[in-house]
Amino acid sequence: MTQSENLGKGMRTMGYTLAEKIIKEHIVSGEMVKGQPIAIRIDQTLTQDATGTMAYLQMEALGVDQVKTERSVAYIDHNTLQSGFMNADDHKYIGTVAKKHGIYFSRPGNGVCHQVHLERFGKPGKTLIGSDSHTPTGGGIGMFACGAGGFDVAVAMAGGAYNIMMPKTVKINLTGKLRDWVSAKDVILKVLQMLTVKGGVGKVIEYAGEGVKTLSVPERATITNMGAELGTTTSIFPSDEITRAFLEAQGRGEDWIALAPDADAVYDEEYDINLSELVPMVACPHSPDNVKTVREAGNIEIDQVCIGSCTNSSYLDMMKVAHILKGKSVHPNVSLAIAPGSKQVLTMLAENGALADMIAAGARILESACGPCIGMGQSPKSAGVSLRTFNRNFLGRSGTADGQVYLLSPETAAYSAITGVLSDPTEMGTMPQIAMPSHFIINDNMIEPPASPEEAAQVEVVKGPNIKPFPVAEPLQESIEADVLLKVEDNITTDHIMPAGSKILPYRSNIPYLSQYCFEVCDPEFPARAKAAGKGFIVGGANYGQGSSREHAALVPLYLGIQAVITKSFARIHQANLINTGILPLTFQNPDDYDAISQGDTLVLADIRSAVENGTPIILYNKTTGRKIPLACDLGGQNRDIILAGGRLNYLKQKMQ
Repeated sequence: MTQSENLGKGMRTMGYTLAEKIIKEHIVSGEMVKGQPIAIRIDQTLTQDATGTMAYLQMEALGVDQVKTERSVAYIDHNTLQSGFMNADDHKYIGTVAKKHGIYFSRPGNGVCHQVHLERFGKPGKTLIGSDSHTPTGGGIGMFACGAGGFDVAVAMAGGAYNIMMPKTVKINLTGKLRDWVSAKDVILKVLQMLTVKGGVGKVIEYAGEGVKTLSVPERATITNMGAELGTTTSIFPSDEITRAFLEAQGRGEDWIALAPDADAVYDEEYDINLSELVPMVACPHSPDNVKTVREAGNIEIDQVCIGSCTNSSYLDMMKVAHILKGKSVHPNVSLAIAPGSKQVLTMLAENGALADMIAAGARILESACGPCIGMGQSPKSAGVSLRTFNRNFLGRSGTADGQVYLLSPETAAYSAITGVLSDPTEMGTMPQIAMPSHFIINDNMIEPPASPEEAAQVEVVKGPNIKPFPVAEPLQESIEADVLLKVEDNITTDHIMPAGSKILPYRSNIPYLSQYCFEVCDPEFPARAKAAGKGFIVGGANYGQGSSREHAALVPLYLGIQAVITKSFARIHQANLINTGILPLTFQNPDDYDAISQGDTLVLADIRSAVENGTPIILYNKTTGRKIPLACDLGGQNRDIILAGGRLNYLKQKMQ
């Protein structure tokens, strides 16, 4: 019997990893056998406004009165650019639905969800899911924190469990200490260089070793945040005295618990990184794993620098940036924009004079929100080179179709903003010691608590005209015959499927309007072709659906008639979103068969309902070429019944009936 089997059958012969300890305390169904479906209890949820409206519409459809979690928080941080009524209407809806149903509401201007949640709500040892792929930021304080689709978050708020495959665990041993001007961003860029954007699929990454003790909570959170780009289930650090000091400085010392893996825990993979050997790194266009050292990339002339996002907008990051800029001027060819991550950070910078140093240098100060990271303003010029402290540099994500976006640390970004070219910050010599504060300024007046259960009945939920019903699939048909409406390559992101940006994000609660932009980056004719066909298939390569957790990348194809997506492999969250939506996710048993299908081919899935229901082999018939292709359908746990029902909403309604 294998160790994994022992784990599931209570015959454990070795210790638990950090992630396994939290899963063990929260598992409600399934066995802790790697690669097998499990369901875990969720303690906390978060949403943001780009995904939140749909999540709360789904929550209401489930008939939720008061949320059942320990803490649920709705953040407004993505769609804060109010160029029309749409965003403001969504904010009003989210605020009123939060007030009515027991959810805390973080108002526009209070900050980026992951930064604020780390500051004010996150607790070591707790489970957290959020309708944003960078929710693993919470792993920086020892949470089991996962990005999820909005419907999964709605179900958790209703008291339901979160379904995942029991992940493998990867241990990254950190030794040594970061040199001056080398940062946590360089650590995660090194990991991406080592493992690639597909290297974390089906895995949890745990950081361990003596080097962990040299990293502050914000530095750890940078690493876990951008671990999302590896495709991981989540990333996590131990909860130790450094975690305790951070929580005490936030006035939340009572939330701390010690949390570490057992000494005899066994990992599926192990890697070593000597922090002392790292140098400044940069992810070149157009993928977070296209990583070089700054010196290898060379002195590229730049047009823009953006500092902030949920990855690098902490007080510690901002103080280092302010030190570099103090007494200097931004290069005349460069536009520098800075967005502190929260009202707390912005207030502290204003009070200690660091904000004045940034402004004096020529920085443009943005509100505490996601902003440029999701294309909500500050798009670079045509073919412009933009250095960003963000987590993604997918083609077109900046809002400029041919923008050349590089990802790097705040230190490298600030120094380059002065020189006008991509520059190695270690040239600045000795770095001053910038300590974490022993006390943060605490003012939660921008976080509105929910109404009491007694008062909730009197709260009116306000829905503006931009909020439209979401599409619901029909039960899986006996057979499917349709054309391939689109064929795409490897590493298609949710930004390809359903773009972000200031033009589109305000319509996140209006699926019919959004549909005209579906796959705009890959094929602008796809929406019209899909509407004309009425139904169809999409064929994709490996790691299909990587990136954001946005379920709109499943809801919009459903609206356009997509009944199945056939790929070499799926990204975890997107596959879950397809299942929740009612779109059948299929994979090639032989990846080379991808080449045997062309766009426009007519495909037949005969007796597909019976095959899914009974777990029998699935054979795809290409009617155009006459070729038969074996497919796999990975539907563990309740997912088979969800697909048969035509999505999770139909499935849950059937169960309630």
